[in-house]
Amino acid sequence: MQHTPRLSALSLAIASLFAVPAFAADATPDTTAPDAAPADMQKVEVTSAHLRSARIELSPKVGTTIYSIDSHMVDMLGQGDNTPFNEVLLRLPGVSQDSKGSGALHVRDDHANVQYRINGVQLPESISGFGQSIDTRLIDKTDFITGALPAQFGLRTAGIVDIETKEGGMTPGGRIGIMVGSHDHVEPSAEFFGSVGKFNYYLSGSYLGNALGVENPQPTRNALHDKTRQNKSFGNLSYFLDDNTRLGAMFGTYNGRFQIPNNPDQAPAFSLAGRSDAAAGTSTLPSSQLDENQREVNRFLVLSLQKSMGDLNYQVSAFHQYSQLHFTPDPVGDLIYNGVASDSRRSNSASGAQFDISYKLHQDHTLRAGLAYTRQKTTSDNTVGVFPTDDNGQQSSTTPISVQDNSGKTGTLASFYLQDEWHISKPLTLNYGARFDKVNAYTSEQQWSPRVNLAYQLAPGTAVHAGYSRYFTPPPQELAAQKSIDLYANTTNAPEIATSDNVKAERTHYYDIGISHQLTSKLTVTADAYYKKISNLLDEGQFGQALILSPFNYAQGYAKGLELSAIYSEKDWGLFMNASTQKAQGRNIVSGQSLFGADELNYIRNNYVYLDHDQTMTLSGGGHYHFGDSQVSADFLYGSGLRMTPDGGAPNSGHLPRYFTVNTAVTHTWKNTPVGKVEGRLALINLFDKSYLLRDGSGVGVGAPQYGARRSIYAGLSTSF
Repeated sequence: MQHTPRLSALSLAIASLFAVPAFAADATPDTTAPDAAPADMQKVEVTSAHLRSARIELSPKVGTTIYSIDSHMVDMLGQGDNTPFNEVLLRLPGVSQDSKGSGALHVRDDHANVQYRINGVQLPESISGFGQSIDTRLIDKTDFITGALPAQFGLRTAGIVDIETKEGGMTPGGRIGIMVGSHDHVEPSAEFFGSVGKFNYYLSGSYLGNALGVENPQPTRNALHDKTRQNKSFGNLSYFLDDNTRLGAMFGTYNGRFQIPNNPDQAPAFSLAGRSDAAAGTSTLPSSQLDENQREVNRFLVLSLQKSMGDLNYQVSAFHQYSQLHFTPDPVGDLIYNGVASDSRRSNSASGAQFDISYKLHQDHTLRAGLAYTRQKTTSDNTVGVFPTDDNGQQSSTTPISVQDNSGKTGTLASFYLQDEWHISKPLTLNYGARFDKVNAYTSEQQWSPRVNLAYQLAPGTAVHAGYSRYFTPPPQELAAQKSIDLYANTTNAPEIATSDNVKAERTHYYDIGISHQLTSKLTVTADAYYKKISNLLDEGQFGQALILSPFNYAQGYAKGLELSAIYSEKDWGLFMNASTQKAQGRNIVSGQSLFGADELNYIRNNYVYLDHDQTMTLSGGGHYHFGDSQVSADFLYGSGLRMTPDGGAPNSGHLPRYFTVNTAVTHTWKNTPVGKVEGRLALINLFDKSYLLRDGSGVGVGAPQYGARRSIYAGLSTSF
């Protein structure tokens, strides 16, 4: 088959950098095995690889920028496969760090807008929160795709996280491990895999408990009231009807409980009968003793049929996802310090189907098409404690009242795409097409979106690409519920702006160009530049105590940036380095106006302002050295600081101090022990114990101050059997 020119050199380089040398791998043949395994079990192994290749053929990546992550790269990170998945992605170009409550990471200066696909199926979004419902250990390989995307990728387009999960092997086996460490960290986990006849299975589960579930609002080593308990499960099941047909089922669950950390020594802002006097600055409940909590739930199930028929391949899937977020306030303390105590529950139930098909019409033309449909039901239930106010907005009573604010919405998303991958000549490939998207929920909009991508192989080891994509990004329905503003008139929860328009879909013209060059057999460098011209720019912010994000639009906006990456690999060691610079601004807030103050809105109406998650410079890098059955590794993150609003300054006109953190790890493997292959790990996170701010509580749509974790030590032990 003719090779499709694209930026694959970087993907191969990353894979080779972290690949374990052959002499160190556990590749000793099993001499105790029978001379011939059952024929159907051999067929499962061969068929699985064949159908996996066919599934990849359904989703071309011509003209995009691709960064690949495999299990070897994950292994070099401090906590290995216990590393939260969003922290794995932070080691890629164009990805910047944020607090867990504000989205955790940003890709090319977008807020969220990241699409997760598992084994070719796009998962509906869960309600934002602290949890990372994708467990790193279930991942076999991830392609992280950015740039001007082909037509099969839509709706969430800042970055595509395309995950291939682990699958069962011919020989049953598994892995059991535990990691313990600072902040009362305890994390046991287990994986089981194998096959029985034509049935193939992979199952995993984990539990996490620690005392630093959310970023600390203080620079101290330990946070007050910050425990978390989280459990996750995942399953990937396959049954092969024949050599070219597979029935599959995937499921995943996540359940997380979080305490909201306290910020001590705060002055009471409101007077509550018998409990506080704002004028005197006294309270019977110190801010260090508040008891706010949040629970998150996410569950999904996917059923798929995949078929390969030579030049024709297709996959049809049905899915269901349920997510819920429940914030419970301190009913007394939140009234004393905030004037509002909101018991908020959001839930979202999404069901739908996805169909993708490819057909090799000619040796130079491959046609691809697809359909997707999702139906979502969202509910928002709020019981809000507030104080009455007078005509001047001042508290008029020390006795609170309760407001019921409940709403719901059923909405739909429908998409269609058609594209052609045309091999114009041996070095030149054109992928062109269009997609149609329609949303009918809090907004009713639609758009045709043309896409065109060119990839050209200048020379062996050197590839360039360029592309243009029109994007249509609807607001996340599960977050887009508007407050019932009239319910809060003459209370301490009344907004300064009494009107609020519904959130609209973002529309973007996206331009991207890049190059990958293999300087030597050991060193590969890449560069990629992009520009986005945006109408109805979507952003999200935290407004109030409940750590639930709310979307809003800027009428106009733009984002631009440059990414650089270098990979160097030797037999026993390797290095990687990423650098990105970016800028994103918006003007004139045209939805969710009640979330903002009048002065803020007036300034932004006539002036471009930086987005709160804009970071001018981001660096990441690391390396490893492998000797015998041991490995030492280190990685670092640098950020020039997210935006903030200085006293008396324009919104988001300042930035927080830069930060630089280093993580290290050492691992050792003992083979052929009585309990199987055993791996030990010792890791230091934030080696130099840097205290740094991710957020200071100021800026457009920013909640409380949040500091990065101080130095932490972790030890892990696992056995594979």
